[in-house]
Amino acid sequence: MDGEHAAVNGRKKSHPPQRSHHEVADELRSRIRSGELRPGQRMPTQARLADEFGVDRGAVRQALRILQSERLLTNVSKGSPATVAPISGKMPAGPEAPPQPTMVALAPRISAAFAAQHVEIDALCLTSVSLTLAMGEPLREIHAGRIKPARVDVRVLLPSRDIDLAFPAPVDHSSDGRLQRRWLAQRNAQGQVLRHNLYALRASHGIDVHVSFRALPFTPPVKLYLLNGAEALFAYYTVQRRELEVDSEQLETYDAEGTRSMLFAFEQGAGLRDTTFVEQSHLWFDALWGTISSELLLTN
Repeated sequence: MDGEHAAVNGRKKSHPPQRSHHEVADELRSRIRSGELRPGQRMPTQARLADEFGVDRGAVRQALRILQSERLLTNVSKGSPATVAPISGKMPAGPEAPPQPTMVALAPRISAAFAAQHVEIDALCLTSVSLTLAMGEPLREIHAGRIKPARVDVRVLLPSRDIDLAFPAPVDHSSDGRLQRRWLAQRNAQGQVLRHNLYALRASHGIDVHVSFRALPFTPPVKLYLLNGAEALFAYYTVQRRELEVDSEQLETYDAEGTRSMLFAFEQGAGLRDTTFVEQSHLWFDALWGTISSELLLTN
């Protein structure tokens, strides 16, 4: 009798449940981000993957398409094997790299940065809302056990509560302080969430985490993210006139939507232009951190 179908105590052996295409995608994504599958490397054939995971080829194709949509794979088809994307999960760098909105570009860059054993992230921004949102994916990867950096250092420069912001600001120059209080509440709330989520990794996974905030004496006209000493992501805050609801009243304001700001990517090793921009951005950030910035407390 075929051992695979042999009866045990009068019953046939049960087979383990078949994996879903999402589970296959999760495992392959982990291999790409860990470096087990390297940029430019060809993937195993769909037949081999189907055999390894115990699924049909349709599930493998669905998993590969998911990773292609995340820009982790290229050349996904029914024919030849797919290829790991040249820069895993990132927008390309270099003189020809197109800018993308912060809400699109920042999250995959942050996720890729968390593949390092020592993660270093510096940010200069109006509030930390974009950074807090972008941290979601690497935090999920850590909690799922797919990645585990040994140390995470995050430094954030934000405007001081003691200055009159250039924006957001009322068009009529009124000084009742409602817009300032609204911005301050958002700055503090987002900073507290960011700090809490990162420090939680100490207790849950034993990761050495350090998060620091300092206050700037001016409203930053740009936002800047520096990742692991190797990348600089830069965007302009474009100020526009728009209505905001504040305390149940519509106010005409000058403001900027940071999550939609177009983010330009610069990477060390992508040419003299990029390398110089990354180096000078680090010098600029460190100078602000060590000179005119001051202690920041995330309280109202």
